[in-house]
Amino acid sequence: MTEWVSTTAIADRDSEWRTNLKNSLRNEQWSTSLQIVVDKIINDESLDHEDGLRLFSEQNLFELGRLAHLHKVAMYGQKAYFNSNVHINQTNICVLACRFCAFRRGPKADDAYALTIENYLDELSKFSPYVNEVHSVGGLHPEWTVDHYSELFQTVRKEYPHVSIKALTAVEIKHLAEISKLSIQETLEQLKSAGLTSLPGGGAEILNDDVRAIICNGKESSQEYLDIHQTAHEIGLPSNCTMLFGTIETTAQRVEHILRLRDLGAKTNGFQCFVPYPFLPDSTRLPMAQLSTGQEILRVIAVSRILLDSIPHIKAYRMNIGDELAELALQFGADDIDGTVQQESIMHLAGSTTPLTYDLQQLSKLVRDAGSIPVKRNTTYTEFEEYVPPQPIKRLPMA
Repeated sequence: MTEWVSTTAIADRDSEWRTNLKNSLRNEQWSTSLQIVVDKIINDESLDHEDGLRLFSEQNLFELGRLAHLHKVAMYGQKAYFNSNVHINQTNICVLACRFCAFRRGPKADDAYALTIENYLDELSKFSPYVNEVHSVGGLHPEWTVDHYSELFQTVRKEYPHVSIKALTAVEIKHLAEISKLSIQETLEQLKSAGLTSLPGGGAEILNDDVRAIICNGKESSQEYLDIHQTAHEIGLPSNCTMLFGTIETTAQRVEHILRLRDLGAKTNGFQCFVPYPFLPDSTRLPMAQLSTGQEILRVIAVSRILLDSIPHIKAYRMNIGDELAELALQFGADDIDGTVQQESIMHLAGSTTPLTYDLQQLSKLVRDAGSIPVKRNTTYTEFEEYVPPQPIKRLPMA
């Protein structure tokens, strides 16, 4: 049976899940350091920056994970979500050169590419029978205006009406608005009319302009990222949000980032999902960065779930952290593992080795192995259906 839920369902159920959480917290024994946070949650006090630092410094990772898991269970029980999606990166040509990016190419590079609309549709046609979402982000092409993307989205919706379009990060929206000589709102409204369903959250990196000046100089500012997402929410386009951690940021800057997203989520109710993912470093792009350990990744996911009470879902992004860690993250506050993906360039060029050949049965097995119930969702978290793998056909014995 398919369950339909509006994007405001979390707000509508807010009182119920908070009551369930408080009851669960009261039934547990907590260390002194975490009891301070637990007491604030029970007393309906908003967690602040100091609480975020306390959570990040908590020595008992498993107790921290337990606190995050109780948040998740209060909201969704044992459900874990995924969808059928494919990533198509429309171009790697970019006018910027962010230091952490392994994907970007200059227009004269031998391996630079820019998919025509026909090329794009050819790629999508390989997967369209199996997916209900196409996820498209790419470089800032110097010549493509909002009209190009409007034509692309209109064609996709005409040819594949069952496929929702999640596309264009905040900096891509800013770039399109500038070269098209439109406001951010005008740009988003035109794209929405053409068929854009939602925005991915990429490009947030760390919402601190001192950090951004080093790792992604030239991209949108922290406030511009927030303003673009707020505008999208205000015209009815939901979005995800992200955090790239493990570059040069401090713990305090991570907390600052999470709380800024929490505040906007509370204001607009437009964020669907928070996606924290670690930088995948090499020796050339950002040599001062450090590889995040598995424990650190789980800690970030757990802290995010505890602090982000205004953002419904926390994603363990398997394309970045791998299947094994994504499975474990479902016990540390995450409730979503993204989708089938099928093909992806940005994370894999940066060093990801996560398989791209997963189907729904394999994803559901990953979820069940984590002790969770696999639930297939749509792009905007408005349609849910428990996934039951097809049963093999039983053949009658030969007479």
